[in-house]
Amino acid sequence: MVHQYKNNGYNIVLDVNSGSIHVVDDISYEIIAMYEDHSREEILRSLSAFGPEEELAEAYDEIRELAEDGQLFTEDEYEPYLSDFKNRPTVVKALCLHIAHDCNLSCRYCFAQEGEYHGRRDLMSFEVGRRALDFLIANSGNRRNLEVDFFGGEPLMNWDVVRELVAYGREQEKIHDKNFRFTLTTNGVLLDDEIMEFANREMANVVLSIDGRKEVNDHMRPFRGGQGSYDRIVPKFQRFAESRHQDRYYVRGTYTHYNLDFSEDVLHLADLGFRQISVEPVVAEDSQAYALREEDLPTLFAEYDKLAAEMVRRKNEGGDFNFFHFMIDLEGGPCVAKRLSGCGSGTEYLAVTPWGDLYPCHQFVGNERFRMGNVWDGVVRTDIRDAFQSCNVYAKEKCRSCFARFYCSGGCAANSYHFHGHINDAYDIGCELQKKRIECAIMIRAAEAQSESFYEK
Repeated sequence: MVHQYKNNGYNIVLDVNSGSIHVVDDISYEIIAMYEDHSREEILRSLSAFGPEEELAEAYDEIRELAEDGQLFTEDEYEPYLSDFKNRPTVVKALCLHIAHDCNLSCRYCFAQEGEYHGRRDLMSFEVGRRALDFLIANSGNRRNLEVDFFGGEPLMNWDVVRELVAYGREQEKIHDKNFRFTLTTNGVLLDDEIMEFANREMANVVLSIDGRKEVNDHMRPFRGGQGSYDRIVPKFQRFAESRHQDRYYVRGTYTHYNLDFSEDVLHLADLGFRQISVEPVVAEDSQAYALREEDLPTLFAEYDKLAAEMVRRKNEGGDFNFFHFMIDLEGGPCVAKRLSGCGSGTEYLAVTPWGDLYPCHQFVGNERFRMGNVWDGVVRTDIRDAFQSCNVYAKEKCRSCFARFYCSGGCAANSYHFHGHINDAYDIGCELQKKRIECAIMIRAAEAQSESFYEK
């Protein structure tokens, strides 16, 4: 399977199954488009207007050599692995601890209902959190590196318990020969110097929530009284990012129908000095005024193209930054299991509520159909775990013919469920945006390679 597209002046060809990427001239681009369905003679005759026959023949032969070398038109080598994949033993390697089902902001798009998750406000006790870490250790098998994300609501509303749990985890590391990678997601309202110092010492990554420009952020992320949060958090986030040497953090925003020109929000964050940026599309039902709609897609595609071109320009001028959705590994990439199933929700990754219930991920919390067990009894709904273990790109009909399947790994199971009622489908708007992001990411790497080649001369 081959995917061809043009982006910002580049002719790009992706061989989906091998992962090989080629930046080609116009002649080769046209030959590749016809290669599988036409003979050599038909192609040369049809493309005679593109140049002399000798030039066309030489290009054709180069493409044939790439195909023979396994860099174009390759067969799918992953599907035969599927039976082993479905039956693979899994261990729990990551927990999302809902340390606080409460929040001090009232974000309009919040899927967690201001931290309540369709339930009640509550804070996780140290006892529940400690048991969650014990559960993770006991169910991690031989895996040494484990991840715990302190999530909410707003985790800083329960900061003392966060600190206690980190201390407990560090003690358990030595006893069980494990290594905890703690992470934190915060809106920054309660962020202070003491918390920053602790996070810089103990947190492997911190996600700082902000939507971009002041008017955009304050419209969607106000306090409960309606006041905006931008002025309160931006100076703290800037200081925090610098204290982490512009590494091991993300400023993370959400764009909606209200700011379809979201590239301006990304660039605004970059101009504020942030080097690690993620601004992602809202996921919401059409009934919500801020929801993204199919008719928004051409505008959003143009925004991604614009952002990609601007990132290339800034990098050439020494002012580069990272945009999370454009960061893909084109050389090595993830392991086979991750290519096929993504984040591991429901099997390797679980969410824990303040009272210790287990769910496949944070987006299923509050839906009793997906309550898998608790941190004392473990996973008792093994049928839920088995369903998620079988969730992969070959179980989703939409993914089978999609060029992006080994990059997005089938997309988000929660989004599939919320839009289609089961986890083996795909959220269509999300798919279209993901494909565009992948195309842009590849274009950026092509531009970087061209630049590197130029400076090596």
